[in-house]
Amino acid sequence: MKYALQQLRHAANTLRKKAARRFLNWRNRNRPQAEVIAEERRLRGREQLARLREADIVIVSFGKSGRTWLRVMLSHLFRIRHDLPESALLGFDNFHSMNPAVPKIFFTHDNYIKDYTGEPASKAPFYDKPVVLMARDPRDVAVSQFFQWKFRLKPNKVILNNYPSREDDISLFDFVTGDNDGGSLRAVVDYLNTWAAEREHIRRFHLLRYEDLRADPQGELAKLVAFMGVEATPEEQAAAIEHASFENMKKMESSDTFRFAGRMRARDKDNPDSYKVRRAKVGGYRDYFSDAEVEAIDRQLVESLDPVFRYGR
Repeated sequence: MKYALQQLRHAANTLRKKAARRFLNWRNRNRPQAEVIAEERRLRGREQLARLREADIVIVSFGKSGRTWLRVMLSHLFRIRHDLPESALLGFDNFHSMNPAVPKIFFTHDNYIKDYTGEPASKAPFYDKPVVLMARDPRDVAVSQFFQWKFRLKPNKVILNNYPSREDDISLFDFVTGDNDGGSLRAVVDYLNTWAAEREHIRRFHLLRYEDLRADPQGELAKLVAFMGVEATPEEQAAAIEHASFENMKKMESSDTFRFAGRMRARDKDNPDSYKVRRAKVGGYRDYFSDAEVEAIDRQLVESLDPVFRYGR
């Protein structure tokens, strides 16, 4: 019953936000697009900052770094430990409202807070929070971002986050090595470097690499829940890892398991590249490029990324 009421509140809140956005679009119909985008980003930044201040734990990542995989894993961990509904997917405070033992976890790509604070190079709003930075090889992220841009992103997000226009005929290589802010290799590297430069100022900081979680899910999940201060038995952690396997996540997306949560839904079920859960392959970027292109991409990464992330050739 509590979960059903929560779903109704979530639906009402979504409708309220959509209505507010429609009014904002109507009010801004004659303003220059650049001004409209800047205002929208500031509003989103204000909303994100409010959630950040309420959060017990923050999990931050560049888009397509494995956040959905981790969300599904933690969702199942909390569901089996606290007997929560099977179809529930961990949001900001939905699990906490059903059982206060579950912390308020703010999953964020940290896209907009800087637009509200006016400090793009500072992570000061995060300093007093326990922060998990989930990182993935920027080369794999940039390739996944290309397919996200091409097949999944809504038109307003393309404009809002400064991706190339969908009308542009851009190759995968040009997207990855280009200068777009949405998902190029340069954008991913800049994002990670900013967090690397700021990590010493954050009260509690934990780096979780996608590749390490793939290689040793038991060990990495154990370290993560310890950092979060979450109690979970080895058996519960193993069940969460099994539930979030690539095969099971593909199956859940195909069957719209989390449709009520508004996540993990294929844009086109006949196109595998339109799925949220696409390949999950470590180093898979190499499959798309010639040897010369791989060399150019590798060189760009090695010359620009902070070595703390340990992504080399």
